[in-house]
Amino acid sequence: MAERRRLDLDALSFRFVVGALSAAAVVVLVAPTVIVLLTSLTASASLRFPPDGLSFRWYRALAGAGQLQRAAGNSLYVAVVATAASAILGTLGALGIARSRSRWSRALDALFMSPLVLPALAFGFAALMAFSLAGIRLSWLTLAVGHVVVCTPIVVRTTVAALAQLDPALLESSASLGATRRYTFRRVTLPLIGRGIAAGAFLAFMASFDNVPVSLFLSDARTEVLPIHLWQIIETNLDVRAAAASGVLIVFTLLVMLLAERLAGLSRQLR
Repeated sequence: MAERRRLDLDALSFRFVVGALSAAAVVVLVAPTVIVLLTSLTASASLRFPPDGLSFRWYRALAGAGQLQRAAGNSLYVAVVATAASAILGTLGALGIARSRSRWSRALDALFMSPLVLPALAFGFAALMAFSLAGIRLSWLTLAVGHVVVCTPIVVRTTVAALAQLDPALLESSASLGATRRYTFRRVTLPLIGRGIAAGAFLAFMASFDNVPVSLFLSDARTEVLPIHLWQIIETNLDVRAAAASGVLIVFTLLVMLLAERLAGLSRQLR
């Protein structure tokens, strides 16, 4: 009986510790978001928490912030281009890695994953030096290329995970019925791994949209992106519109996450 009580006490203590740590993690992750949202609703003319009063004046002020809107448009455009290119390259790379067991495939896998291991600041600086030595001027294209490099590994990882769950018997059955590889990929493989590709594309889009280190080195004055512009606003005059723009991004991200969960089952793809 004493041994059983001791085991029950140990289990209760373990659940308490895990629950406390989980609650602390949730607070640390959620509290900054709540603070930003409340700050964006302040009625005062400066960033202040807690706010003196609640108002949507700074959200309405975003309609007249032309430079901020251009920066947001640049970020959206580059993110869409980088996501499309990353989805194509990541899917092709994942197919090559998943179907091969040779040492070359493992080396290719390590190569694709290297941008995730290399510090982003180091990669951004290295890419800047490479473009400079090649005589290529910075533009939205160089920025998109840099984002593709850091976003493609994300699509590769989610697509490889989806391919690992694919039953080989389905592909063998398709081949035995006379289907070509292209037809099998289009009608069998792609529909089954589509959710994995979509999940990777969503993560790639978010990684590109709010990327700071690569954008810091590879963007020029005409392709200023939103994260860099918000940083400059906070650094110079603490404009409350930065908090309002952050609030819009938070709501936008939540909506996109809900859409990705509904269409692609994002949480299931990341398990």
